[in-house]
Amino acid sequence: MNPSSALVNRIWRLCTLLRKDGVTYQQYVNEITYLIFLKMMQERGLEDRLPVACRWSRLLQPGGDLLGAYKEILKGLRSAPSAEGNLAIVFSDATTIVRDENNLRALIEAIDELPWYDNGRDNFGDIYEGILERNAEESKRGAGQYFTPRVVVDAVVTAMRPQPGETVQDPAAGTGGFLIGADEYVRRQSSDSIGSRMRPRPKPLRFVAMENVPDTYRLLLMNLTLHEVDTGEIYLGDTLSKDHLKLQAADLVLSNPPFGPAGGRPTRDDLEFTAAVSNFQLPFVEHCLKALKPGGRAAIVVPDNVLFEDGRARDLRRYMLDEFHLHTLLRLPAGIFYAAGVKTNVLFIAKPLHQEDRRTWVYDLRSNMPTFGKSAPLRDAALAEFLAFYGERSDGSDRKGLAANATGARFREFGREDLASRDDDLDIVWLKDAGTSPEDDLTDPAAIAAAMSSHLRLAITTLDEIAATLKQTEAAERDD
Repeated sequence: MNPSSALVNRIWRLCTLLRKDGVTYQQYVNEITYLIFLKMMQERGLEDRLPVACRWSRLLQPGGDLLGAYKEILKGLRSAPSAEGNLAIVFSDATTIVRDENNLRALIEAIDELPWYDNGRDNFGDIYEGILERNAEESKRGAGQYFTPRVVVDAVVTAMRPQPGETVQDPAAGTGGFLIGADEYVRRQSSDSIGSRMRPRPKPLRFVAMENVPDTYRLLLMNLTLHEVDTGEIYLGDTLSKDHLKLQAADLVLSNPPFGPAGGRPTRDDLEFTAAVSNFQLPFVEHCLKALKPGGRAAIVVPDNVLFEDGRARDLRRYMLDEFHLHTLLRLPAGIFYAAGVKTNVLFIAKPLHQEDRRTWVYDLRSNMPTFGKSAPLRDAALAEFLAFYGERSDGSDRKGLAANATGARFREFGREDLASRDDDLDIVWLKDAGTSPEDDLTDPAAIAAAMSSHLRLAITTLDEIAATLKQTEAAERDD
C-alpha cells in the first residue's frame, strides 16, 4: 500500500515553516524522526521504555519553555542508560535545529492530531515512508542513494516472491524500501487479515543489510522499526570493505546500489573482477552475485553503463551470464529516479543448482513511454503488463508460451550464443521511440556520455554492416 499522500502532505507542508530557520530537507526529516518516534512510543503503549521526563506528553503541556523542554528530552534520550532497541542509535547525536518555538509547537500539534490508526491499520510506517520519499524528491538525492520508488519496489518484490523463512539481503539498504516490501509481501501471502492488520506469520523472513551513511542508517532503523521489521542484523558499515563479512549469504538479494564514483577502490580482497574499479555499481553487483546461496536469486537495480561498458564491466557481465542465469532484464522508464538523466534497469538473476538453458529475456519498458517524474509519477499500472509477462515463477521459467520476438512486442528472448555474438553487450534496443528523444532532457554528464557512447557503438555497427554488404557486392561482381 502506498503511503497516504494527504497525511504526508500535511506533515511536509510544515517544512516551509522551518525554512526560515535555515532548516534543510534532510534536517527536517531528522527532526520529524525524533518526534514521530516519541509519538509512536505513546500510541503503542511503549513509553515505559523511556525516561519519564522524555515522553511525548511533556511536549503537550501548556505554557512553559517548550523549546527548552524539547532540548532536555533529546539530551535525556542521548544519554539514557540501557536504551531500548534502536533508541540509542536514533537519538545518538540528536539535537534540534528549530529556533522558533511557535514553529516547533505547530509541528508537535500536527503530529499529535494525525490519525495514526485508520480502520485498525497502523499508519506510522506509511506516513514516515512517504516523508522519506518527499525528501528524496525535494533534495534530489533519491537516485541510487537513498530511495527507490515504491512502485518499483513492489513490482520487483512481487516478481521475486520472497518466501517465509528465507534470508533476504540488501547490501546498500538506504532507507529500507526493499526490506519493507519483502516483509509486507510475505505478511500478505502467509497471514490472514484481522481487519486491515496482519497476524504475525509463523516463520518470518531473516533480514541482513548494511548502510554506509550514518544519517541514512538512522532513517533506515526508524523506518524498519515503524514497519515492525526486525533490525537485529541491520549494520552500519561499508559493504565494499571487510564489513561485508557481517552479511550472511542470502536466498534472496534485493538492492538498488549507489550509482557513480565510490571515492576510492573497494578495500575487500575477495572481488575477482571489480577490485580495481572506482565506480560503486560494479563491485556492488559482484557482491550481490557472490552473496547468493546455491539456488538463490537476486534483483539488482543498475544504471545503463553496467550493460555496455568495456573492460571489467564486460568481464563481470560474462561471469554473470556464464555462472549464473540472467533470465530477465527490465529496462525501466526514464525519469523515475530523482537525479536528472539517470536511466536504470533491473537485473533478475538466479544461481541455479544445475546447468540449464541460459536464455535471457529483455523487457523494454522505456521505449515509447512517457518520461516520468515529480509531475508525472510512475504508477502501478505502468508495471502491470511487465508482471503479467514475468509469470508466476520467480526464475521466469513459465514463459514458454510467449511469442518471444513478435513485431512491436516489448520483450525479446536471447540465447547465450546471441549475447556472446554481441560481445556480451546487454544494451539491447529494438523499439524505436516515436516523437522526441528522451535524451533531449539529459543534463547529467555521465548520462550524456553514456548516450553518446551508445550512439557511437550503433554507428560503428551500422558501418560494419555497410562494409560487409559492399564486400559481398564486390565479390559477387567479380564472380560475374
